[in-house]
Amino acid sequence: MRLVLVGPPGAGKGTQAQFLAAHFAIPKIATGDLFRAHVSQETDLGLEARKYMDAGDLVPDEVTIGMVEDRLRDDDVTEGFLLDGFPRTVHQAEVLDGMLAEQGAAIDVVLELVVDDEEVVRRLSGRRTCRRCGHVWHLDFDPPSSEGRCDRCDGELFQRDDDSEDTVRHRLEVYADQTSPLIGYYGDRGLLRGVDAAGPVEDVTERATNALRRFGV
Repeated sequence: MRLVLVGPPGAGKGTQAQFLAAHFAIPKIATGDLFRAHVSQETDLGLEARKYMDAGDLVPDEVTIGMVEDRLRDDDVTEGFLLDGFPRTVHQAEVLDGMLAEQGAAIDVVLELVVDDEEVVRRLSGRRTCRRCGHVWHLDFDPPSSEGRCDRCDGELFQRDDDSEDTVRHRLEVYADQTSPLIGYYGDRGLLRGVDAAGPVEDVTERATNALRRFGV
């Protein structure tokens, strides 16, 4: 099975990617993991990416695409894979189609984790991180017993800039602008399946696996 996982920030893609990859016994390919691996190993692509990252700029499409293309040549993806974080745009999806076509393969299904914007804001803006040990608490789902203090080490809790409400809403706008057209691209080809991503993690996983079974994979 060749599966693409899409959804807005805060939809739980990383968590569901882990569960689904294990359930279907396919490798998970996450762009974040690829970046870290290439940068740490100082590959040509990693060194190129680092130049942009160090300057605070976005890594160009061709670098990200190069990393994915390199990964898709590995033997362990012959029978399938789960892509998390790629493609993000219609252009990337078209390039991915070309890569797979050269191998005589194609994407089987695209699973969209569907979640309301206000729920995303609640999930992300409620997070608090410990300055001392790095543990992440949540004001609603996993609150510390003492306001502003970490139960594990008594460190100070703070809200990361990425988790502020304004930043989260901006990220949702970027997603809608850049990635939502991807939904139409795959939907028009009959490859898209949407899953309600609200509620407990295990419930979302059950919905996702059931949706994929109904798709015939």
